[in-house]
Amino acid sequence: MKQRSLLSSKRTLAEMVDPSSGEAAAADYVELGERPSSPKSEKYQKVSVIPLVFLIFYEVSGGPFGVEDSVKAAGPLLALLGFLLVPFVWSVPEALITAELGTMFPENGGYVVWVSSALGPYWGFQQGWMKWLSGVIDNALYPVLFLDYLKSAIPALENGLPRTVAVLVLTVVLTYMSYRGLTIVGWVAIFLGVFSLLPFIFMGFIAIPRLNPATWFIMDLDKIDWTLYLNTLFWNLNYWDSISTLTGEVENPSKTLPKGLFYALLLVVFGYFFPLLVGTGAVPLNRELWTDGYFSNIAKMLGGVWLLTWVQAAAALSNMGMFLAEMSSDSFQLEGMASRGMLPELFAKRSRYGTPLVGILFSASGVILLSWLSFQEIIAAENFLYCFGMIMEFIAFVKLRIDRPAESRPYKIPVGTAGAILMCIPPTLLILVVLAIASFKVMVVSMVAVMIGLALEPCLRYSERKRWLKFTMNPDLYDLCSPYQ
Repeated sequence: MKQRSLLSSKRTLAEMVDPSSGEAAAADYVELGERPSSPKSEKYQKVSVIPLVFLIFYEVSGGPFGVEDSVKAAGPLLALLGFLLVPFVWSVPEALITAELGTMFPENGGYVVWVSSALGPYWGFQQGWMKWLSGVIDNALYPVLFLDYLKSAIPALENGLPRTVAVLVLTVVLTYMSYRGLTIVGWVAIFLGVFSLLPFIFMGFIAIPRLNPATWFIMDLDKIDWTLYLNTLFWNLNYWDSISTLTGEVENPSKTLPKGLFYALLLVVFGYFFPLLVGTGAVPLNRELWTDGYFSNIAKMLGGVWLLTWVQAAAALSNMGMFLAEMSSDSFQLEGMASRGMLPELFAKRSRYGTPLVGILFSASGVILLSWLSFQEIIAAENFLYCFGMIMEFIAFVKLRIDRPAESRPYKIPVGTAGAILMCIPPTLLILVVLAIASFKVMVVSMVAVMIGLALEPCLRYSERKRWLKFTMNPDLYDLCSPYQ
């Protein structure tokens, strides 16, 4: 199977819809029995495939809001090609790895458990620290962006005390929705997703008589801001693995998770490519105008005030959806780590709605503390930390293929060990580029955050030995041969 490569990703993605399809997938491992999802979550209502698709959609995308800078940075042709081709370099491998490892370890620790199983619990903790911190940094952006779309109607929200109070109130309200349970969050995500994408469908029909296909092929290699272009693509196409920290809450994850990832991938690519196709083809090109919020101006030019209002409302509500999805992922990750004995027992406690209350409060506090950062600083810092975590995921994926080839994998990417290594090379190269273009300030701040994680884990183990904090390992979880047991 060494000849299998990313050229076969179309078939591989199709097989995600039916994890049992393909003789190659079935022949590569010995079935040892599928592991149950997190036993603690069995009594709570599970997430089905449709809510899961939209939860993934909001973990990754939330709609085309924020892709405008790709046109400003590189012009229409590279923007369109970027959101059409980069998913095959980055999103497809990440989604496939999430499908395989998420069904192999169907519990809320997600990527923390993957890395712990392959590299040991110390590095699993570092993975959890960096991914949780990047998620909280990311989530600090959404209440701010929500208010940015409302300040044209309510000027008082632009700055000062009213804006600060509004950020706090919005964070509290959205945090409460996360507290009420994943079922509510999932169905809210469906409503918000449909509401956010529909105006661009209408925009596409309205734009048909005005389309100028020649605009789509405009490219000026002398005027490309590669840093802005690559950061915009990377930020809008990552976080496919975040749903892994909710796997224990998914109904029949061995089949539902691969299906959800496949359909979400199609939805995300369509949600980026179609609006860019319409926007660049239907209005005269002025690259300097293509900044955050420019789709609202395009809506007004094509449909008038009513479409402008709809797009602005969709953008504002999309930020709500992304906040809810990210908050759920971050808080359940902490619950999964506590169930493995990596964090104090109190993080594993659940509310009557089945949600990890302490994890939610902890994550919300981080969001409030970081909400003062600028948009550019947030994107750069989270990208840098996220890259470190993804490198460890790729290493864990390959190492588990080598060390545990007979392990049960309800969904397995139909490539051998050589194919698994080759599949990880293109996204790893992209990661190295993103790390290389980061500013010195972002590098320093991110490395300080990494150093804190390296010191925090031994401190937690010391507090466990001194019995200052209580740590427990859920005996029903799969044995990773961890010293935390």
